Amino acid sequence: MHALLGVLYHSLGGFASGSFYMPFNKVKGWAWESYWILGGLFSWLIIPPVAAYLTVPGFVSIIASSSSQILFFTFLMGLLWGIGGLSYGLGVRYLGMSLGNSVVLGFCAAFGAIVPSIYYNINPTAGKVSFTDMMSTPGGQLVLLGVLVCVSGIAICGKAGIMKESELSEEQSKASIAEFSLVKGLIIAVLSGILSSFFNFGIEAGKPLADAAVEAGFNPLFQNNVTFVVILWGGLSTNFIWTTILSIKNKSYGDFVNKSTPITRNILFSALAGTTWFLQFFFYGMGESKLGNGASSWILHMSTIILTANMWGIYRKEWHGVTSKTKWTISIGIFVILLSVVLVGVGNSM
Repeated sequence: MHALLGVLYHSLGGFASGSFYMPFNKVKGWAWESYWILGGLFSWLIIPPVAAYLTVPGFVSIIASSSSQILFFTFLMGLLWGIGGLSYGLGVRYLGMSLGNSVVLGFCAAFGAIVPSIYYNINPTAGKVSFTDMMSTPGGQLVLLGVLVCVSGIAICGKAGIMKESELSEEQSKASIAEFSLVKGLIIAVLSGILSSFFNFGIEAGKPLADAAVEAGFNPLFQNNVTFVVILWGGLSTNFIWTTILSIKNKSYGDFVNKSTPITRNILFSALAGTTWFLQFFFYGMGESKLGNGASSWILHMSTIILTANMWGIYRKEWHGVTSKTKWTISIGIFVILLSVVLVGVGNSM
């Protein structure tokens, strides 16, 4: 039953993550940095402490009594993840929901599964699996195979993107993706995929906060909501600095009072996007409490997002007008990525 509930919670979180960018598509007349940071204020500053207060009312005292070292490393992981989250938005902006999410999350899944083992190879820790351990065990070898398969799937998706770009005119490409740019999007997506995996490391770094919530008598199902508050402070810092720079550079800071745009509508859709985004980790935390914070949880989360994002990509007709060969190529690429997710999950369980 625990495993079944874990899968259900991770699926709900993945659906929220794969869907959160959709409301942003309804924002009109604002620069990207304007609606991104407004949505981010809900994602990283407003909703997390509200969720923590409702589920772990004593979260403030838990954070205040925690060691500065735990808070620093949890915040640092969030800061690095924030760069990945920022570039994630740019990746989807330039590649669309389908291709963008497949590339970003493919890399995220692979690095989230393999980087911790490399770290523990350099800094051996009791109870933690190192890269050497992975190389010498059937389960570890299967995880590494899954990572290689994942990279292959990403390459196939990239090939589909190249085929799409050659088949469609600029006007056709931008009919569903207003700022489609394959090369720029792929570079950003790779960077995003690598750094986005640091959220998983942040959960691990902030585990003492979650443990303290359980020890204080709060429901273990919501223990990670305390950790999320600190991780997301780091994400907010990165995104706030960058979007402020862009707002000054592009002189877009006036968007919020520009009466020629639907201000109220834009605020509501940005808030909806930000709130939906946070729900992914609200449910991820619930799933992690049932399955543990291993590669299985992370991979399950990533695979659900990939499926959801591609569903929205089909809905938005992002592959409309391309040949059957191109559609088959992107489909095979997505299938290979999902296969890699299964391989990593099975290997981790071994």
